[in-house]
Amino acid sequence: MKRRQFIAALGGAAGWPLTARAQHPAQMRHIGVLMYVAADDPEGQARIAAFAQGLQEAGWAVGRNVQIGTRWSAGSADDTRRYAAELVALRPDVILAATSISVAALQQITRTISIVFVQVIDPVSAGFVDTLAHPGGNATGFLVFEYGIGGKWLELLREIAPGVTRAAVVRDPTAASASGELGAIQSAALSFGMELRPIDSRDASEIERAVTAFARSPNGGLVVLSGAHSLAHREVIILLAAKHRLPAVYTDRVYVADGGLISYDPDRIEQYRRAAGYVDRILKGEKPADLPVQAPTKYELVINLKTAKSLGLELPPTLLARANEVIE
Repeated sequence: MKRRQFIAALGGAAGWPLTARAQHPAQMRHIGVLMYVAADDPEGQARIAAFAQGLQEAGWAVGRNVQIGTRWSAGSADDTRRYAAELVALRPDVILAATSISVAALQQITRTISIVFVQVIDPVSAGFVDTLAHPGGNATGFLVFEYGIGGKWLELLREIAPGVTRAAVVRDPTAASASGELGAIQSAALSFGMELRPIDSRDASEIERAVTAFARSPNGGLVVLSGAHSLAHREVIILLAAKHRLPAVYTDRVYVADGGLISYDPDRIEQYRRAAGYVDRILKGEKPADLPVQAPTKYELVINLKTAKSLGLELPPTLLARANEVIE
């Protein structure tokens, strides 16, 4: 099967026939995928494409030796729970789960079906695994980043806008990692003499009210944490930052590709490709309990120069030289 056909099958599959196991008891394996963005989200499709490529490189082909059931929750907690139940009912061999919301929904239903997660921050505190080195249960996967990176985001904000003394932190308050993320950033803010204000990202109107109120005082900037809600409302967040001329540091490259100012984060596309390797190992007999949770191996600094110019920012040449990608 050609690569683009495989990706299309993976991205659009609603599920597999419940009779598939009886028809192909030895050859056919089954993978569930629970995504937190909408099915037409370009970034979601790019990440699924990377996962598909990793599976294909490991010798898996849709319709020949594997079937895929994909669900897209579009940032809805209710849909995430509903789709988690649908996937578990299909009894797959393994499920790829994106973000903590997806993993939590799945583990509320099953502690036996294998789960490989991506874009999770603190799986130990969330109760997904016993330890990073020895997960011990039915889940393992890949950290999106560690809490210590919060200091780097504030450092970047100060570097691109030295006059910033206040930072609004846009976060998903429902995420298991929300308090830990904010606590790490607050600790770093003390050394920068910076005042922080949390802004919840549950819905667009809530974000707009809070950012507008924050922008009424001078010397402000934004740090936008990744999460299902923030990502779903990224267009609103980016437009508000531009409208109120707020320099913003994002924790996901997709924001900068869509018009945000600057991001520093792991290579998420590569994380999905690596996740395919864990899925492959589980399909070949290994257990999630024995596969250590892996930290990111590659971080990227991405700058949108057009956005910087529209904000009247003169970015330091040293910062531009460090960038992995400059969008003009």
